[in-house]
Amino acid sequence: MSEQPVFKPIPFWTGCHAQTIAASFLSFGSNPSSLKRFVYLSDGDKLVMEITTPKGWREEDKTVVLVHGLCGSHRSTYIVRMASKLYKDGVRTIRINLRGCGSGRGHAKKMYHSESSEDVWEAIKEIKRDTPRSPITIIGYSLGGNIILKMGGERGDEAKGLIDKIISVNPPIHVESTIEHLSKNTFYERYFMTALRDDVAFLHENFDDLPPIRIPTEMTLLEFNEFYVAPQSGYDDVHEYYNACSSCWLVHNIAVPCHILFARDDPIVDCNLLNHSGLPDNVEVLITENGGHLGYLGVPGKKGGFHWMDSVLLQWVFEDWE
Repeated sequence: MSEQPVFKPIPFWTGCHAQTIAASFLSFGSNPSSLKRFVYLSDGDKLVMEITTPKGWREEDKTVVLVHGLCGSHRSTYIVRMASKLYKDGVRTIRINLRGCGSGRGHAKKMYHSESSEDVWEAIKEIKRDTPRSPITIIGYSLGGNIILKMGGERGDEAKGLIDKIISVNPPIHVESTIEHLSKNTFYERYFMTALRDDVAFLHENFDDLPPIRIPTEMTLLEFNEFYVAPQSGYDDVHEYYNACSSCWLVHNIAVPCHILFARDDPIVDCNLLNHSGLPDNVEVLITENGGHLGYLGVPGKKGGFHWMDSVLLQWVFEDWE
C-alpha cells in the first residue's frame, strides 16, 4: 500500500458543513459523453450503466466503475468530476445507476437500498464478460461505498477474478448508526427525504401493479426505512434490514486491494464504527480530521489541489503520488 496522503482544508471552509455543502456545488468539469447499457436483473428490473470510452482505449486498458450515493446518479457532481478526469487520463469509466436512478429512472420497479450489492455484482460480471482483459477498479461514494464493501466482503476470494481494486469514500458501514447520526442533522435528513418521497411517488404512479401510497412529509429516515424500504426488501423488522445492509461485518473478508477514506468530522457517517483490529493487509483505511461528507476541499496550488478527494482517488487508482 502507498504512503498515506495528508489533507489540509482550505482556510475559512474548515467546518464539516461548509465542506459538505460547498463540495456539492463547486464542481468543475463537463459531463463526458457516454453510451447507455442495460443490466437485466433476475427479478425483471434493469440497471443502466453509462459507459465513457476514451479514444484509443484498448481492451487490456484500465476500467474504473463508479457507484453513486443516496439520492445520487451518474449525474452527481462527484461522479461527473471523476469520470471527466479519468477520461482525460485515457481510462474507461462506467457509471452505474442504482435501481431507478439517473438514466435508469422508470426501468426498475424496486428501489435501490443499502443491500444492493448483488445488483452491482451482476453489473461487474457483465462488464467483465464483455472485456475480460480490462482490470477493474470500483469506486463507491457514501451509500455506494457501503454497497461495494459489502459486495467485496460477501464475495471474498471470488472477487479476485473480476475486481482488481475497491475504493470506498465515506461509507456508512453501520447503517442503523448512520441513520441515528443523520437524524441529529435535520437539514440533511430533510434533503434526503424530499428526494426519496419523490422516488416513491414516481414508482407508484408509473407501475400499475404498485398500489397508491403516500409518504408523509414529516416522516423521518428511520420511519421511512421501517415503513417502506425494509418490507419492500423482504424484511419484517427494520433492525434486521439494517444489520443485513451493513458492510462493517464483512470488511475483514475483502480479498482484493481496498482503500477506505473517512473524515472524523463527517456530519452523516461515523468513522469510528469500523473495527480496525484484524483488518487484512490488503485493506487500508485513511481517516482525516476534516473533510465533511464527500467534501475534502483543499488549498488550490497545494498538493492534492482544491478537490483533494479526487487527487487521492486518482492516486489509489494509479498507485502513485508524485
